[in-house]
Amino acid sequence: MIAPYRHVASLEDLSFEELVDVMVLVKISLKALREAYSPHGFNIGVNVGEAAGAGVAGHVHVHVVPRWVGDTNYMTVTGGVKVIPQLLEDTLKTLKPLVERIAKEHEGELFER
Repeated sequence: MIAPYRHVASLEDLSFEELVDVMVLVKISLKALREAYSPHGFNIGVNVGEAAGAGVAGHVHVHVVPRWVGDTNYMTVTGGVKVIPQLLEDTLKTLKPLVERIAKEHEGELFER
């Protein structure tokens, strides 16, 4: 999940710089997940508002879900099915160094805060 620092309810409330930062982080996430888990594809989604399924109402965020041929459908994934059969702590240990390395490679694409 990718969330901007500023708490806003919708994408249209973000500044241009915040939108670019979010999408650069989506790009970094795709690269890290692809390197770590070799998924066949991804679902990338934004739920805006409670009626759309926003679990963190008032703070827009982007879901990046790795997918493999034959896995469950997206609605089941958002309903709580584990897509990566790994403890969350182990996922963090796997992805954190990759994200840090890839982010460093893309640091010129992010706006200064």
